[in-house]
Amino acid sequence: MNNESRCFCLYSYFVSHIRCIALRVYYHLTNIPLYRSRINESPMSANSATSHAMPPIDTSYKRIVAIALPVLLANLAMPLQSVIDTAIVGNMNDTAKLAGMGLAIQLLSLLLVSFNFLQYASSGLAAQALGQLANNTSNASALSVPTPLLSILQRALLLAFVIGAILLLAKPWLIDFGLQALSANPESGRAAKTYLDVRFWGVIAELMNFAFIGWFAGQGKTRYMLYQQGFIAVLNIVLTLFFVFAMQMGLAGVALGTTIAFWFGILMALWLSRQHLKISWSVLFKADRQYFTKEKMLRLFSLNKDIFVRTLILTLSFAWITRLSAQSGDVILAANAILLQVLSISAFALDGVAVSAETLSGQAAGRRDWPRFRIIIKRTGVVSYGLAIMLSAIWWLSMPTYLGFMTNIESVFALAYDYHLYAVLLPLVGVGAYWLDGIFFGLTAGSVIRNAALILAAIFFPLSWLLYQQWDMTGIWLSVWCLLLLRLVILGGFLYRANQTGSYEKLQPEA
Repeated sequence: MNNESRCFCLYSYFVSHIRCIALRVYYHLTNIPLYRSRINESPMSANSATSHAMPPIDTSYKRIVAIALPVLLANLAMPLQSVIDTAIVGNMNDTAKLAGMGLAIQLLSLLLVSFNFLQYASSGLAAQALGQLANNTSNASALSVPTPLLSILQRALLLAFVIGAILLLAKPWLIDFGLQALSANPESGRAAKTYLDVRFWGVIAELMNFAFIGWFAGQGKTRYMLYQQGFIAVLNIVLTLFFVFAMQMGLAGVALGTTIAFWFGILMALWLSRQHLKISWSVLFKADRQYFTKEKMLRLFSLNKDIFVRTLILTLSFAWITRLSAQSGDVILAANAILLQVLSISAFALDGVAVSAETLSGQAAGRRDWPRFRIIIKRTGVVSYGLAIMLSAIWWLSMPTYLGFMTNIESVFALAYDYHLYAVLLPLVGVGAYWLDGIFFGLTAGSVIRNAALILAAIFFPLSWLLYQQWDMTGIWLSVWCLLLLRLVILGGFLYRANQTGSYEKLQPEA
């Protein structure tokens, strides 16, 4: 029964991973001009031109770490607010509230992650628009009229607002149906509803935040992302402490602090956008009809269709695990609400190295430098697994202190500690999936990523059901590990076949 607690957390781990993907997309997309120019050449001419016009790609371990470290640091601001929120609720001495918040976060994440294309599309389109802008020597007009770069942000924000408004209008039905689908217990279900009734008022802001993250990332403005996410995290902490302890608002205060923080984060992002583009407030909100055609709006949906399929399958997989885990009671859910933070933080760190793998593999693929591509695979793999070992060691040493900080509920603490090894070992179990994700994103191998997800779904769902029937909650947690390991095996199979045949080009679109 206790093993179930570990499984519930993992969905939030996946959501944290999704929030980081926009960063990875940037590091690849900023190589697009080089990459695509080489694709249009013959293999012989590409190799020849590369050797004469470009220095060799730096594949040193120092370079890999240099790319990964800034991303890792930028990501740290994101899980901070969730850790603090969970710690505050975990010290309310109310198991149902902690379990309810865990359920609420899972449900909200299920909804929001469905629209993460706002990140992908904004990032890609912004990168392309920036390249076009660089070819335009006349910048005077950018100060007085909307530019293509600005219009991308405007379209993404408009779409985020419309989607968020629809979700807000459907709030009563979504909450009731979602909690029922997740098998919420009556007491924790009421707590989750209390939290969601408030958090839903921030859905529009959170979707807009997706758009801003992608737009900034596509232009390489990662420091703006750090400013904005850090601001949201700090403001969330301050407001949550105020509403919970000064205003005695309990769980609703936690949700209110997060909601307000996201809305103020959007205001800050607007200000940063204005500063970045060096335009007036009136221009920032001025729309040009030529950029808001039906075709241009639909393009936000059309990009990254393969990644959407992958994301949907992974989302459903973790939702399935969540449903199985949620049936074991509030103590289990509460323990998982704490342990999910371990998984979230680990994911941000692992994604930092995945960015290195994507960046360098994308450069090598663009040049058709396959010998160096193989070196990149090996060295980023070494760094990835080295980091995973470090993370597992850190969590193993710090777990008693961490759990004591997160909750004062004895039963929850005891359960979380009894099964903390599942969370401690998760970096080692999951690192391969993230490492190879980076490699295949660098190759822009969307069809492979999609097909791998489809194969994963065909194996995972029946396997997880069999494991659950055989070993109950132990089987659920084994299913979680299988989900991550299967991603490694399937993607590794595609990569191994390409390596054996020397046909890396076949992994790429129209290569």
